[in-house]
Amino acid sequence: MTQKEGAVPTMFGIPMKWVSLLMLVAQTVGVVFAMRLSRTRGGPRYLTTTAVFFSEVIKMFASFLFLCNERGSFSSARQEAKTYLMKNPAETLKVCVPGLLYTLQNNLLFIALSNLSGAVYQVTYQLKILTTAILSVLILGKTLGGVKWAALMMLTAGVTLIQMPKGAASGEEATTTPPQENHNAAIGLTAVLCACVTSGLAGVYLEKILKQSEASIWIRNIQLGMFGASVGLVGCLSKDWAAIQEGGFMQGYNGLVWGVILLQAVGGLVVAAVLKYADNILKCFGNALSICISCLLSAVLLQEFVPDLFFFFGTLLVLQATALYSLGMPQSMQMLFNRQMKKVEDASQETDQEGSQARRQRCDLEQTASSKV
Repeated sequence: MTQKEGAVPTMFGIPMKWVSLLMLVAQTVGVVFAMRLSRTRGGPRYLTTTAVFFSEVIKMFASFLFLCNERGSFSSARQEAKTYLMKNPAETLKVCVPGLLYTLQNNLLFIALSNLSGAVYQVTYQLKILTTAILSVLILGKTLGGVKWAALMMLTAGVTLIQMPKGAASGEEATTTPPQENHNAAIGLTAVLCACVTSGLAGVYLEKILKQSEASIWIRNIQLGMFGASVGLVGCLSKDWAAIQEGGFMQGYNGLVWGVILLQAVGGLVVAAVLKYADNILKCFGNALSICISCLLSAVLLQEFVPDLFFFFGTLLVLQATALYSLGMPQSMQMLFNRQMKKVEDASQETDQEGSQARRQRCDLEQTASSKV
């Protein structure tokens, strides 16, 4: 990666914004298939809680190695890490806020899924795209024009169509069990809407930390890794302590499982890079493209997904929204839009002129009539 003073950081001449987004799409698709294969193979299964713990540890150590490379020596990197982690604990506590928000979000989603059908949950949870955009405007001061807001609405609709459970639209049984009669839909909707807000708030706050801080992105990743590893270890001991005692901490591990863990660790680094060099809104577009590619590859390679009209139209909306947000409205459409607006303005002016002329004629007639009297 190269970066001159005041210049946009690049890699091989490509802006890091687009490099990080492409890496996010590739990593997300890769980890989906690797994780799927690792969970469906024969033999004893590994514990997902321990995999999460190891991915956070690897992310932390990998970030330190990148920091050493950036600073030119091990001692310089160690001194900088010590300064931020030990002598300035307030900086470390800042990264705990997104982690706590994500924890709250996961609990809210559990409440939502316990009270809503799969179709309603999938549709309403896509509002996190819009809440992320709104919070980016309110907290980070971003400015989004009408075209970008239209692209975000289009993206939300596209992802909703893609993730619509099979049979939900035709009244057939959906892929997720519908809620029972004693469940409260109002509580479920409140929970999923709060989860949308906490998801957007956590991402925007993390973006604010990464962009509005003098600390290196690798220092921030070390801090995130430390917090994630601590929470992950607590999850291991609280959720799978009995299984760990019986089969060991690394039960079921093999080369494929370690590959999944490495991909998860890379994902943490890539997400931080996306927030540093791009933003949360573009991250939503990257995730949407990942969903489209994962579904297509799942249909072709694993034959576990059958595309339908919802998927087809949803993918078209996602691609169109991505192009519209990134490139803006095409020049031909912009010219057509401006021409139509000009016609509307001309018609309005003509109407005003005709109205003014009619009023003048009426006044003249009234004056003529009054003079005759």
